[in-house]
Amino acid sequence: MVSQKIAILIPCYNEALTIGKVVADFKMHLPYAEIYVYDNNSKDETVAIAKKSGAIVKHEKKQGKANVIFKMFREIDADLYIMIDGDDTYPVDCIKQMVDQFTENNCDMLVGDRLSNKSYKNENKRAFHNFGNNLVRALINVFFGSDLKDILSGYRIFSRKFVKNYSSSIKGFELETDLSIYALHYGLTIEEYSIHYRDRPEGSESKLNTFTDGFKVIKLFFNLVRLYKPLLFFGTVALLLFTLGLIFMVVPIREYFEYQYVYKVPTLIFSIMLIIVSLLSFATGLILDNISIIDAKNFKVRYNNTL
Repeated sequence: MVSQKIAILIPCYNEALTIGKVVADFKMHLPYAEIYVYDNNSKDETVAIAKKSGAIVKHEKKQGKANVIFKMFREIDADLYIMIDGDDTYPVDCIKQMVDQFTENNCDMLVGDRLSNKSYKNENKRAFHNFGNNLVRALINVFFGSDLKDILSGYRIFSRKFVKNYSSSIKGFELETDLSIYALHYGLTIEEYSIHYRDRPEGSESKLNTFTDGFKVIKLFFNLVRLYKPLLFFGTVALLLFTLGLIFMVVPIREYFEYQYVYKVPTLIFSIMLIIVSLLSFATGLILDNISIIDAKNFKVRYNNTL
């Protein structure tokens, strides 16, 4: 494990209260790793404290956690990457066990699972966060045929191949959802390690907005279903439109058989339009599904050839 070049990635925005402890914990439990703190326009003493603690400090001006992580992935060269928040909510004392599991099982991504025990439910004081976590987890597991316990954890380990091949257009806290669905779509090896989550210390404020960020995550999920499972997405739309078309067509058909004449011509035209659009939607799904299959095959070639 020591022979691997390990990089600790800590994106930060106003984490002066906790960043020093997070860096110190990694220096204690993983002394041979390089610790990177990328500041995202903090207004407090985050940068000064991180430097004093011995971290390599850099900056990302584009606001948003995803923007920071993308820059880290692009600039930092390592064999193994550990992503963690700077708010001291994730335990560092188990990091050696996490790295061992990741290395021994040749994972592409290992997720720090907060939800398999009661620590997150007991510690997290933010309303609706437990509900949001369960909803997103259920949606992804159903649509992608997985059995992941924690979709939104910000504590993850990545392989070099994962980091150098990952790409996305998101900007903020939807990052964890995108990482999970990306790995599931391309058939990468994902494992989880149960951790004990703790809430932020008093005086430390979360940057998450329960409803705004929750809506963004749900919106991202359906956009990714459209992107990664186009036949399912457009096929569902086609089925709904086709069903509506048949329902609207009942009245004109009944009129024709009863009076040998259609009085509600606009209804007939509307129903035919719905059926035509449904067929176009289904055809679109078929075409995009073939493109998605080809993309997945090309991705595997690129991924396996990454040094």
